[in-house]
Amino acid sequence: MKRSQVAIAKFTKDYNCAQSVLFSFCDYLNCDKDVALKISCGFGAGMGRKEEVCGAVTGGIMVIGLRYGRGEKGDSSFTEETYKKTREFMDKFKEKHGTFICRKLLGGCELTTPEGQAEFKEKDLYNKVCKQCVSDAVDILEKVI
Repeated sequence: MKRSQVAIAKFTKDYNCAQSVLFSFCDYLNCDKDVALKISCGFGAGMGRKEEVCGAVTGGIMVIGLRYGRGEKGDSSFTEETYKKTREFMDKFKEKHGTFICRKLLGGCELTTPEGQAEFKEKDLYNKVCKQCVSDAVDILEKVI
């Protein structure tokens, strides 16, 4: 199964966008799946439904950090490589979608209100926007990392 398909399968099981993207790379990163799901849980819907940076993007940045990031034994070159890969990933996502800001991707739909959540469902933004963002984030990541 393609990594993007793994991410979409997780997303359709009520895991958020950030969780789904990070989860799809756990095998590659040798990362505990349960820990990955917990770490990324608060980043969905632009961070706790605040609609800031898209959760699929933040999940991708976590993947980049786990792959390239600076740990206790690394020097600042690890940070620089991580930042470079993060910018490349975000730039490619923005090229494809015009933005990496959740509220813009969703056309201003306000997810922190019941009315906004109803609008999200009525306009089927889950299927029309979010699924594609998850799939695209994974596909872009595979090229960047």
